[in-house]
Amino acid sequence: MKQNQSYTAEFRTEAVRMVLEQGLSQAEVAARLGVPKGSLANWVVKAKGPSKPFSGVAEASREELQAEVVRLRRELARAEMEREIVKKAAAYFAKESLQGTRS
Repeated sequence: MKQNQSYTAEFRTEAVRMVLEQGLSQAEVAARLGVPKGSLANWVVKAKGPSKPFSGVAEASREELQAEVVRLRRELARAEMEREIVKKAAAYFAKESLQGTRS
């Protein structure tokens, strides 16, 4: 059974520096230092800082999001109304075409 290895903060910092500043791959650094790749990957992620799930996308304010919801609900209501009209028209024309074919 594997025992959990604890590493000093200086060791972790140096390992992360090798990846980020020296440009070595995580696999190479992990092999050189005898550290599990997963541990090193976690250290690198933590060192890079918090990530935003939608990076590159401007954050919308609450009011903008509410306005977008209102707009989309209106658009949905209109689409549903149009669909009902088309369904009724299709039923009407289907009925007319059936009556025209019967003699």
